[in-house]
Amino acid sequence: MQRNGTQHEGPDLVIAGAGGGLVGALRAAELGLQVLVVDTSPHFSRGNNTSMSTAMVPGAGTRWQAEAGIEDSPALFLADIAAKTKGQADVVLSSALANVSGRLVSWLADSVGLPMALATDFPYPGHRRLRCHTIPGRTGSRMLAGLLERCDQSSSIDLLVPATLRDVVLDGAGAVEAVELEYPDSTHEQVACPAVLLATNGFGADRALVARHIPEIAGATYHGSAESRGDALRIGRRLGATTCFLDAYQGHAALAVPQSTLVGWATVMHGAVLLNQDGQRFGDETTGYSEFASAVLRQTGGTAVLVLDQRIHDACLLFDDFCQTVESGALRWADDAAGLAEAFGIDVEGTVETIEAAGRIAAGEDVDELGRGHWEAPLSRPLAGVRVTGALFHTQGGLGVDGRARVLRTDGRPISGLYAAGGAAMGISGHGAAGYLAGNGLLPALGLSYLAAEHVAGHHSGGDQAVGSPQ
Repeated sequence: MQRNGTQHEGPDLVIAGAGGGLVGALRAAELGLQVLVVDTSPHFSRGNNTSMSTAMVPGAGTRWQAEAGIEDSPALFLADIAAKTKGQADVVLSSALANVSGRLVSWLADSVGLPMALATDFPYPGHRRLRCHTIPGRTGSRMLAGLLERCDQSSSIDLLVPATLRDVVLDGAGAVEAVELEYPDSTHEQVACPAVLLATNGFGADRALVARHIPEIAGATYHGSAESRGDALRIGRRLGATTCFLDAYQGHAALAVPQSTLVGWATVMHGAVLLNQDGQRFGDETTGYSEFASAVLRQTGGTAVLVLDQRIHDACLLFDDFCQTVESGALRWADDAAGLAEAFGIDVEGTVETIEAAGRIAAGEDVDELGRGHWEAPLSRPLAGVRVTGALFHTQGGLGVDGRARVLRTDGRPISGLYAAGGAAMGISGHGAAGYLAGNGLLPALGLSYLAAEHVAGHHSGGDQAVGSPQ
């Protein structure tokens, strides 16, 4: 391939970002397109946000739900999105993702070969139905490895790493005609193509952008890809694209300190509690791990102690992330609440009183003044604790897109041939952190990539109807 500005014939679709964008590559190849995937980082398989996820993909009305006797539908899922976001989420995008969610999960199993299964051990906050599907180990690195393996088997997909998509070139009619790539040696290349999918995630790694758009979380630890620097925002804005929900983000209230491993919110949903320096709980932990991140940051020292027991410990071993936290030595065990408080240097009397009160509430003998209603069982001795902080995992706002993942101009018209997915696109979490549902990161990343591929294939074959979508 010639470089330094030389343009030549290229693929049918260029995808920037080898995370959720690989779903778009596989679906496009399946539909007969030639695809080029570029990624900035040679370590993308372990360092992008897809690989750092818990591999939870919401799917409404799947065969796994039917086998478990769970009645669900895209309409119910859409209602849950609306309820969690208090009606803020874009209805067109939410509907498109809710409608494709079940088909996407089935495709991941049947076409990609991922061992998908329905997570039934606990409910995620905001989902009225058990609809999160995942793989053994419940980690995105395993999911990404499966996607990569399938890509390697396709003669229609080329992977170019490291290379950075610096710009998208439009023709005189305002349609995509080429991309500009930059290589580590600072040389550039222009590759002709009629369609581009921006799947470069959001802007969590750009401190200035986070401070500008999401000041409430700007001081938090960032636990995401170092390459999430807002590249799609800059490219899209230059081309006249609109942006939406730039104040939205996914936080997490259970990042171990100082290990920086993910403890996971399964601990809380199985009955764990979070205590501050005074040994007090400071909110309903089951409202959601995203919005609870800022609550943790408001505590003395910006940390809390997450308290669990042996039952919860054993139940969470299904998660690779939790296993890594255990292996890191982050958990400290004690015979009772007083011993645990002393181990973490928090108030002993407050801790003992709080754990006793939580036990009565969990046993149904009292009502929680903080509003928590979901308790699996009272905590039993011995007790374990892990110091945690609130973290920023990824931003949830980006380029405005429609239900086919097409990037929209400020006047609402699509930029022909330009698509966005995941953190590069606006999400379905509304504003802030409170609208985040489990899977609101992966579903737009994988689902919009899937929808983009189908639309490119439909357009490439001479129509403008997305493959597999309703009329």
